[in-house]
Amino acid sequence: MKQFITVGLGLLTLLPVSARQQKPNIIFILADDLGYGDLGCYGQTKIETPNIDSLAERGTRFTRFYSGSPVSAPSRCVLLTGKHTGHAYIRGNDEMGQRGNVGSHQAMFDDPFLEGQRPMPASTVIIPRLFQQSGYRTACIGKWGLGYPGSESTPNKMGFDFFYGYNCQRQAHTYYPPFLYRDENREYLNNKNIIQPGTKLDQSADPLDENSYRKFIQNDYAPDLMFKEILSFVSENKENNFLLMWTTPLPHVPLQAPEKWIDHYVEKFGDEQPYLGTAGYYPARYPRATYAAMISYLDEQVGLLIEHLKENNLYENTLIIFTSDNGPTFNGGTDSPWFRSAGTFKSERGWGKASLHEGGIRVPLIASWPGKIKPPKFNLEVQHPRVVF
Repeated sequence: MKQFITVGLGLLTLLPVSARQQKPNIIFILADDLGYGDLGCYGQTKIETPNIDSLAERGTRFTRFYSGSPVSAPSRCVLLTGKHTGHAYIRGNDEMGQRGNVGSHQAMFDDPFLEGQRPMPASTVIIPRLFQQSGYRTACIGKWGLGYPGSESTPNKMGFDFFYGYNCQRQAHTYYPPFLYRDENREYLNNKNIIQPGTKLDQSADPLDENSYRKFIQNDYAPDLMFKEILSFVSENKENNFLLMWTTPLPHVPLQAPEKWIDHYVEKFGDEQPYLGTAGYYPARYPRATYAAMISYLDEQVGLLIEHLKENNLYENTLIIFTSDNGPTFNGGTDSPWFRSAGTFKSERGWGKASLHEGGIRVPLIASWPGKIKPPKFNLEVQHPRVVF
């Protein structure tokens, strides 16, 4: 089967020559800190991901794909520009601390100027601009992290017709934020308490009592809200070609997930020692169960999105690509070695996220387009994708 991969300014296109005569819709799903081994189709045995596994079964699963950087902002810059980190403008998660108290969530709430990261120059060409020029409607829903509010590098100014989610990656350090952004404007949520990451349990709290962790759970769970916008964008553009970049914050810590999925994994894994916040973010009563719950919740959303595409007669002409921005993390209560989140590679501090070892940069990549991308015969995997920048 003749196929080619082009990483044209970061967006992958995988299709036979004959299929390139029509324009597909493209949904690019970028998970956050999802390890190479966190999915069933990459060998995960503890976490259930049937919908993503089905994408791999119907499409192509790549086993030697690497993120552009081992941390978020530069990895996303590489993806969107197609430039390697020696040429790309963003070189790290630069919070621009010279602006003031950028580490305080209350200060950021009071002053939007303290949000966000270093912006890309206005002249930077990223993939959505090229799709706009080809007549596509473009959206980014999830996490941005490539320019603070009001800067020259917000999603709407860089080529996305629609944006909904976190502008600032530090705001994404809670899944119950006080606000999200709709295009250039804050949209305040029903989460009234600003709880600074790093907050511990109350001194009198029993760490074995689930009720001791209730203060870290509020009303509006950001991934729920973002997924509603994803379904809405697809419905509103079913007569148009569209590019949707779903830059979900999952499963980046903090450990916060829907209760039904946590309960599922507590039953599956049994009781465990709580995480008390000693390695940052928020405490969690069942840290392993919650990490697994976050991934299975994302998998559930992927399945619902596919059903939505089918209901709107869009599935057959939609290229879906799934990957991660870097390898699994080592902090916030995660237990990457226990899950073997980096597959056969190490994932401890210095080996996973933030390192250039395999565990930090080898990530999953799945491409699915019914009838256009044919599954390899005899479970043959594509080992050496041709990458063109």
